[in-house]
Amino acid sequence: MEAFYRTHTNLVEHITAPLRRSLMDEIEWNDRLIGIKGARGVGKTTFLLQYAKEHFGADDPRCLYVNMNNFYFQGRGIADFAGDFIKRGGEVLLIDQVFKQPNWSQELRKCYDRYPNLRIVFTGSSVMRLKQENPELNGICQSYNLRGFSFREFLNLQHRLSLKPYTLDEILKDHEQIAKEISQTVNPGKHLKDYLHHGFYPFFLEHRNYEENLLKTMNMMIEVDILLIKQIELKYLTKIKKLFYLLAVDGPKSPNISKLANDIETSRATVMNYIKYLSDARLINIIYPMGESFPKKPAKVMMHNPNLMFSFYPIKADTQEVMEAFFVNSLWKDHKVNQNGKEAVYVVDDELRFRVVDARCGNRIRHNPDILYARYGTDEGEANKIPIWLFGFLY
Repeated sequence: MEAFYRTHTNLVEHITAPLRRSLMDEIEWNDRLIGIKGARGVGKTTFLLQYAKEHFGADDPRCLYVNMNNFYFQGRGIADFAGDFIKRGGEVLLIDQVFKQPNWSQELRKCYDRYPNLRIVFTGSSVMRLKQENPELNGICQSYNLRGFSFREFLNLQHRLSLKPYTLDEILKDHEQIAKEISQTVNPGKHLKDYLHHGFYPFFLEHRNYEENLLKTMNMMIEVDILLIKQIELKYLTKIKKLFYLLAVDGPKSPNISKLANDIETSRATVMNYIKYLSDARLINIIYPMGESFPKKPAKVMMHNPNLMFSFYPIKADTQEVMEAFFVNSLWKDHKVNQNGKEAVYVVDDELRFRVVDARCGNRIRHNPDILYARYGTDEGEANKIPIWLFGFLY
């Protein structure tokens, strides 16, 4: 136990979290069992350590961070370890990568039943379906999602600002004034290109090659998050990777399931399952027609965020496609996005109709008063024409 406390103290003392994530204030920290899911690379470990530092400091024995990568837990269950922690006055146990522990959900349930005064906060992959696949956690576990940086967070971090988020309703009602106020502080259009290329994952702050780090992260998402958690045999790894590559280079469109099944030599049903797994891992976003969902055929499959689009060779990061990926991903946190085939319209929350357009196209676009236009190539908007960068302020 002393070794775990030493590691905890060292990590908390040296944690560098230049940006306080808004999720920190959304979580009800008094709940006894809290799960924080998120894609690999979005900063879940940093988030846990930041919580420990903010609420307890580095030397408070009431709080302890442990990582299930530690081989110690191959021979010791979480529940038994938690018992020892409580005997030392422990109150809050922070468990990173909980899925690395065999029978982790049963162990958490034991903790909940045995230790009523213990609070546990654990992190897991976005691939995990906490309550659907782990019924023993139903009714006792509160689940949250940590996302990559929004454009707002990227600007705050890069320029030491404190720009606040806005709801979609606020943006729709008052986007002209909001954009004007933000533009007085920072030039958003000037920095959007950088964010689209390398601003979503916090590790862009590290002194390493971003593209190489992102490629490594993407491979880990497939090799660990999908294969390990979904218990898929290693021999199918190359099929999933090839499918992901084919989807990426084809660009945002409705996938030809039969052709993809032929290309990776598997069944149509398996292709659909693999596409769902890639979506769960936050590698792609699936857009369904109105009123439909998995396992129906998607209306469109696109990369989860624009950063991923610049990681494939040959790079086919078409500006229109990049902007659509940015728009969809920005809305995905709190809103439902479908697609209506007519005029490539996105339908948000079953009622709002959007098109992503280049503001520089001018009169070549026939504007419809019933459609909202997310426009790129401009910092300003008017009426139903909204600058697309402003959707990066939704969280």
